[in-house]
Amino acid sequence: MTLRMPVCIPKPAPGGPSLAWLAAIVLLIHAGTACLEAQQKPAPAAAANREPLEVLQIQPDFYVIAGAGGNVAFHIGTDGVVLVDTGSSERAADVIAEIRKLTNRPIRYIVNTSADRDHVAGNDELSKAGQSIIPTGGLNEIGAAGGRAPIVAEEHVQERMTAATGEQAPFPVGAWPTVTFSAELGEMQKDLYLNGQAVQVLYQPAAHTDGDAVVFFRKSDVIVTGDVFDTTRFPVIDVTKGGTVQGVIDSLNRIIALAVPPIPLTWQDGGTVVVPGHGFIGHEADVVDYRDMVTIVRDRVQAWMKKGMTLAQIQKADPVKGYRARYGSETGSWTTSQFVEAVYKSLDGK
Repeated sequence: MTLRMPVCIPKPAPGGPSLAWLAAIVLLIHAGTACLEAQQKPAPAAAANREPLEVLQIQPDFYVIAGAGGNVAFHIGTDGVVLVDTGSSERAADVIAEIRKLTNRPIRYIVNTSADRDHVAGNDELSKAGQSIIPTGGLNEIGAAGGRAPIVAEEHVQERMTAATGEQAPFPVGAWPTVTFSAELGEMQKDLYLNGQAVQVLYQPAAHTDGDAVVFFRKSDVIVTGDVFDTTRFPVIDVTKGGTVQGVIDSLNRIIALAVPPIPLTWQDGGTVVVPGHGFIGHEADVVDYRDMVTIVRDRVQAWMKKGMTLAQIQKADPVKGYRARYGSETGSWTTSQFVEAVYKSLDGK
């Protein structure tokens, strides 16, 4: 129901209309027109209120999209697009739009670094928008032959995504990995060769979870780490899904071994680029600092456990002292106390 307010138009003064009276009429007509336009103008779409995605070029033909959940990294070449992680399902269409601004070549492969929803929930839409190199007889969403883009992951990721957990339903079938390798069968990595470079998907056992992978683009000299390296917070160690603090440290050491700093020309830009699961793009030195932090926290907790201290006593003793301001949080999905508890539990051996 629209409420209509009465409009009072002043009577002209005796002897004819005054300039003031005419000005009042003009103002009322203008106000009424503006009000009518405001009522007829459609409300902006909810999508317009979302923060725009940030697209960063980190190497020639190599980009990172931030703001879609976890960081989304991709390489563009003559063979097409190789994508690492896909972000949230809510931003999948935006991710596709940003990729298409840069290239009309199809998405050829998607690699998942874990089964976390903020990294893989966009799988279905991004795979549907892609095109397999090997024709399958199907069509993708733009009508191109070859079907969906394959999704590569370690087998534990597929197991997580196909099973319901608690109140959370499994992912849709279109989001499931279609090309897997099994560490339990001795397959510790999956190798691809596209766009003139080797792409190595390297399994990281018992780290952030039991299905983590680091992706190394050898020619571009870029390492995409997933959540074993997160510059915004202490590492998320999901003990219920096989994560351990030692596995995180081992993964960080693996990244450091792969990365090459710009030595001896340290004053120049260069060296291996490291894309974390969340946060700013880094280099080897950033990973070293992060590794040292996690190692120091582990050593403190381990030493106090050997003295017989309980988890509550260790929490009170503050094993993250010196790092809390930079990486800690008392609210949100991953707090400082949760991190300390995860370190404690993964060292407890129970």
